[in-house]
Amino acid sequence: MSHSISHSQLQESRLAIDTPLFAGLPGDVEISFEFFPPKSEKMEQQLWDSIMTLAPLQPRFVSVTYGAGGSTRERTHATVARIAAETEIAAAAHLTCVGASKEEIIETAQQYWDAGVRHIVALRGDAPDGEQFVLHPQGFASAVDLVAGLKKIAPFEISVAAYPETHPAANCPQSDIDNLKRKIDAGASRAITQFFFDAEHFFRFRDSCAAAGIDAELVPGILPVSNVGQTRKFAGMCGAAIPNWMDDLFEGLDDHPASRQLVAATIAAEMCRKLYAGGVRHFHFYTLNRAELSFAICHLLGKRANIEGEIA
Repeated sequence: MSHSISHSQLQESRLAIDTPLFAGLPGDVEISFEFFPPKSEKMEQQLWDSIMTLAPLQPRFVSVTYGAGGSTRERTHATVARIAAETEIAAAAHLTCVGASKEEIIETAQQYWDAGVRHIVALRGDAPDGEQFVLHPQGFASAVDLVAGLKKIAPFEISVAAYPETHPAANCPQSDIDNLKRKIDAGASRAITQFFFDAEHFFRFRDSCAAAGIDAELVPGILPVSNVGQTRKFAGMCGAAIPNWMDDLFEGLDDHPASRQLVAATIAAEMCRKLYAGGVRHFHFYTLNRAELSFAICHLLGKRANIEGEIA
């Protein structure tokens, strides 16, 4: 029997002996977090607990999503206004073109400006319940128009959406990138990507954007997966692929929430580490109003909580 070590074993042992993945990271990353407006008092408490847990990481902003329909709009406004009033964190409000006239959207944006909100995440938005997007007869036709319209109201900082795996409604990757360029040219200062589960998707997208002359900041959107079924639904709506290996890792964990959290944090942190190795220093976390996973990943990336005024 031969005792020689195969090439693959050698590679494996080298990887295991090399510097631990997260050792010695200097914490030179900028982070932001996304929340959704709470629908009940209990959810409100959970949201504020999450914001208070994540605030010491000194995010450069937190954003609050916005759905079509009056009640959601009011909840978004109330949440953003409260963050702006009660915390030191810069709050960004989402605005979409769905179900509202230009006049209504401009009025909402003006209310945000008056409440001290200086940052808008401008999106075309999706119709409720997965229906086809229908243009409001008096509304903005697209995110490009919305960005241009917001810039006329006030000097907002504007973030827009980008799709590393191409927006499901786009007829080809290049037309999707052309649309992103139009949003940047209309006045947006950065693009935050839809979530993805393979760092290569982001790197290829970044190269394509550079080739198209897009020089605005591209921030990867990170979704730590704690609920696989829910993520599959989200992924179907936004054109993101869930790799088979990831499905396999969550297999058998339906009744083990704590283990599921550990697996979710491990997968997302490893991808963030690959992005970091590829030069990414800004990360945007889709928190789903829970703090633990995002906090753990930021910690692994070297970001430390600033407690009682100490600088992280």
